[in-house]
Amino acid sequence: MSKFSFKPPIPTHLLDAINSPEDIRHLDLNHLIGLAQEIREEIIRVVSVNGGHLASSLGAVDLIVALHYVFNAPKDKIIFDVGHQAYAHKLLTGRFKEFGGLRLAGGLSGFLRREESPYDVFNTGHSSTSISAAMGFATVRDLLGENHKVVAVIGDGALTGGMAMEAINHAGGLQKDLLLVLNDNRMSISPNVGAISQYLSLKMTSPELLSLREAVKRTLEKVLPQRGRRVIRRFQLAEEAMKGFLVSPNSVLACWGFKYIGPIDGHDLEKLIKALNQVKNLNRPVLLHVMTTKGKGYPPAEENPLAFHGLGRPKRKPPKPPDPRELLASTQPLSPPKTYTEVFGRFLLKNAQKEPRLIAITAAMSQGTGLDEFFRLYPHRAFDVGIAEQHAITFAAGLAIGGQKPIVAIYSTFLQRAFDQLFHDVALQNLPVIVAVDRAGLVGEDGPTHHGGLDLSFLRLLPNFTVMAPKDEHEMEAMFELALKINGPVAIRYPRGPVSGRPLESSPQPLVVGQGEILKAGADLTIMAIGQTVWPAFEAANLLEKKGLNAETLNLRFIKPLDRELIIRSAEATGHVLTVEENSVTGGLFGAVAEILVSRPIGSPTVVVKAMGLTDEPVEHAPQIQQRTRLGLDSEGLAQAAMSLFRP
Repeated sequence: MSKFSFKPPIPTHLLDAINSPEDIRHLDLNHLIGLAQEIREEIIRVVSVNGGHLASSLGAVDLIVALHYVFNAPKDKIIFDVGHQAYAHKLLTGRFKEFGGLRLAGGLSGFLRREESPYDVFNTGHSSTSISAAMGFATVRDLLGENHKVVAVIGDGALTGGMAMEAINHAGGLQKDLLLVLNDNRMSISPNVGAISQYLSLKMTSPELLSLREAVKRTLEKVLPQRGRRVIRRFQLAEEAMKGFLVSPNSVLACWGFKYIGPIDGHDLEKLIKALNQVKNLNRPVLLHVMTTKGKGYPPAEENPLAFHGLGRPKRKPPKPPDPRELLASTQPLSPPKTYTEVFGRFLLKNAQKEPRLIAITAAMSQGTGLDEFFRLYPHRAFDVGIAEQHAITFAAGLAIGGQKPIVAIYSTFLQRAFDQLFHDVALQNLPVIVAVDRAGLVGEDGPTHHGGLDLSFLRLLPNFTVMAPKDEHEMEAMFELALKINGPVAIRYPRGPVSGRPLESSPQPLVVGQGEILKAGADLTIMAIGQTVWPAFEAANLLEKKGLNAETLNLRFIKPLDRELIIRSAEATGHVLTVEENSVTGGLFGAVAEILVSRPIGSPTVVVKAMGLTDEPVEHAPQIQQRTRLGLDSEGLAQAAMSLFRP
């Protein structure tokens, strides 16, 4: 008889009494179901106000409740991949009272942070890391002779990452005691096959059968010491073959040394708990395949999980966009794009017709990088390679050698994963690959793991690359027009957020590679800025003028190649330089300008240089405007920094 056979009325306000996972282990099934419902309601309430990852978190609620019911965290290590699905984990581990501050300045992170709770055993934010981390935890456990379980929870999307595949291969080879829970909210599996597989999986891991297996194994090894192992192996192969006949993932996982179990209904708490209790007895690599529904419990998110994957703070509902075919065919001017991402998407649509070799590539971010309409209109020239940034870059290199014009759109923070491919496969071969670096600089509430604060530093290291950053949408379009004409690798970095809103020009003013511009003349100091910091720098110069300081303001446009002549001429004329960037000052614009100034001949005029940008201190989650104010990257902060150049 099931321990959950008693069905009392579902109570309310359970979440108020949950201070740790220990508090849920005395609950019966109906209480757990009620708790899961309360968790969903709290997630919806908070995310509707603060923004956040809604659909993925709602889909994982039942799984997380079951994991904390069965395993003894934090002694048992539960490691979530990406972490954007772990809001229920936060609510079950003593953070209910603070949950209303999710993603707000000074509040809870939208991801997992070791600094926030002992239950967050590994920091997250990027995908495909959980299995590698879990292998580290399992190895330490074995080296120290400790006795606890290690569980990695990974989604089917993150499983496409090459790092996850490498970790699975390593785990299977070492045969560590490791549970890999695959939270599958996309794969389609026949209900009949799923039911048969589920029945066999649970039966094959029942305590009775496990005891019988061990008894047979011990007997064979004792009675037939020479042949026993071969017989045991044949039995194991027969079992795997029987399940592999019914469920193909098992045969694949068996090759990697994993025991495949599933699929299990990820919203049936009773079955989840039963399955997890049984796999606890398997001291080997195990993959538990759990089927979930993104947005579970909230119909709009269930019907459109992509739209409810990540939500910003609520705004007035925008009008329904017109069909892009109608836009392209229309003679009327297009309405102004609202974000830099939209400018990029509009540029591709406009140029796809006249340049048939143009190919768009993304790494599981077609909507986030503005490519969704391009994918719809030009499906044979659009490629989503999954969470595989390294492959995306080298794939583009192959396309370029074949005579195509590939444009790879990747968030800055994720482009970091493909540094070697940018160097080895694109830069060294001097291939005409265009990298659209979205979300460069500060990104707001997603916090330290998602800021794009390193790209100027690492991109300028790469040979043959041209690296640009526009001050606004007009310059951005001109930069992409220029990029199509450059017979070599190009990177264009642009921020997350709104543009000025002015209609784009039909023919952007052409740019010259490596040429900056003087936005405002001045004789007392020079403010050198790039990208999204240019207009705050210009406003700072206006503030300084009211205080009696004339600041020359340069929009450098290019960080590689830099406008060396303009930099030296302006710096020597004013004697004081303030560099401004939303990038690490180490190796970024400040580093590049300083390199130029110190390389001048001995006896050159003295120049005092001050840097404003990102430092080694991580920038915590908060609205972008708050982050910029705290760092002094708004106009008032830049004006104060400029005046400090003249203080003793």
